[in-house]
Amino acid sequence: MKDNMIACCGLNCEKCDAYLATIHDDQALREKTAKEWSELNHVTILPEQINCEGCRVDGVKTVYCESLCGIRQCALKKGFETCGDCPEMETCRIVGMVISNNPEARKNLKG
Repeated sequence: MKDNMIACCGLNCEKCDAYLATIHDDQALREKTAKEWSELNHVTILPEQINCEGCRVDGVKTVYCESLCGIRQCALKKGFETCGDCPEMETCRIVGMVISNNPEARKNLKG
């Protein structure tokens, strides 16, 4: 795992279905992910919107990762690579849900 493939929130981009669909040009995975994310977020997400090369690398991102993710926007605004660089991470309500539900994300941010 490359360090720049850890998203601002600590999730591993290399395990994300949008990333996997992009690097493998997997249309079936794009369709499955669009359907799941649409249901999860109560919005319409189209398969052609499921393209991402990683949160913290140059290249294409999903519309969510690019401009809607409050965690990424906060880190960028504060000039941090990830939330792990922020002294407020442990008490932050923005990233709190991710790290409280995903021990790997917390470990990635602390690592």
